[in-house]
Amino acid sequence: MKKTFPLNVPGHQPPRVVEAIKNDVRKYLKRERRKDLPDGANHWRFDCKIGFGEEPPESVEAKDIVAAIDRASEKQCGAVYIEILAAPAFRPGKEPGAVEAANGAEAVDSADEPQ
Repeated sequence: MKKTFPLNVPGHQPPRVVEAIKNDVRKYLKRERRKDLPDGANHWRFDCKIGFGEEPPESVEAKDIVAAIDRASEKQCGAVYIEILAAPAFRPGKEPGAVEAANGAEAVDSADEPQ
């Protein structure tokens, strides 16, 4: 997603415009997280950049993008540029089948106990 959102829209109140931008960003992140991961990856990594008005975009974490949109509205710049690129990644220590194996082991252990 590479998009420039205007903050001053005629006929709309600025707080509602900011909330609509946040909603679009959250919806995009949720949609990307639902996509199937390729082999060898166990999560999606998001490379995010945000630019205020005419300033060059700066890198931010995905969790901080909503706060950055709030900063843009506080600065009262005319527009905010948002770039979010999803990439598959591997986080060590989180094997894809580890959760299912752990849940299955608990079920077997509890079944062996006398009642």
